[in-house]
Amino acid sequence: MPLIDGLTTLWDTLTSAQPDPPPLLVVLTAVVAVAVVAARVPWRIARNAVTIAHEGGHALMALLTRRKLHGIRLHSDTSGLTLSAGRPDGPGMILTLLAGYVAPSLLGLGGAWLLAGNRITLLLWLAVALLLAMLVLIRNLFGALSLLVTGGIVLAVSWYTPPEVQAAFAWTSIWFLLVGGVRPVFELRRQRSRGRMPQSDADQLARLTPFPPLFWVGFFLLVALGALAAGTLLLTGPLLADVGLTG
Repeated sequence: MPLIDGLTTLWDTLTSAQPDPPPLLVVLTAVVAVAVVAARVPWRIARNAVTIAHEGGHALMALLTRRKLHGIRLHSDTSGLTLSAGRPDGPGMILTLLAGYVAPSLLGLGGAWLLAGNRITLLLWLAVALLLAMLVLIRNLFGALSLLVTGGIVLAVSWYTPPEVQAAFAWTSIWFLLVGGVRPVFELRRQRSRGRMPQSDADQLARLTPFPPLFWVGFFLLVALGALAAGTLLLTGPLLADVGLTG
């Protein structure tokens, strides 16, 4: 049947593995990602992607813990807000608060695992699906535009560009999530030290648990650095194999 044949072809396309990337691509995309995170102006623009992942983490955990999710707002200053209703304390609220700062790094680690298997097409299509799902939850114009632009870029790359461009885009994006997941934690620490974020996730967690805010900042950092280390091992597999350091 044509429908079944089409679905089979689509599934084969999504799950098929692309060739190993050139080692130079792995290195260059890592350098580009680090440069974007380190530079002030590029980071200011690209940080919206980290905010999308951050608020998406809050929203997903709220749904998983059966809290009532009211919506997500993304702002032009790269801040965001996820509103949910339910018990003001307890495991559901704690896990929802906990999910934000660790989401970009864990998302990057998941992406690194897919790229380690050269599942570039699957990675890009999953990204589009997640962005579309999140779009339903957006409650402000800037947030909707941010998701539409981001999703449109990913869709255009996956649909219209050659495999080499898709690979470069995918590796750069995942390196960015892994490296970019670390910087917001340091920004949180700096802002808290200046008394500018009294309602941060870390402060709210401190009010719900026996642990102080700095404990939670340290926990966020530990997860981000751990994901970066694990993701680096996954993403540099082809490079290490090329120089004879693995397998």
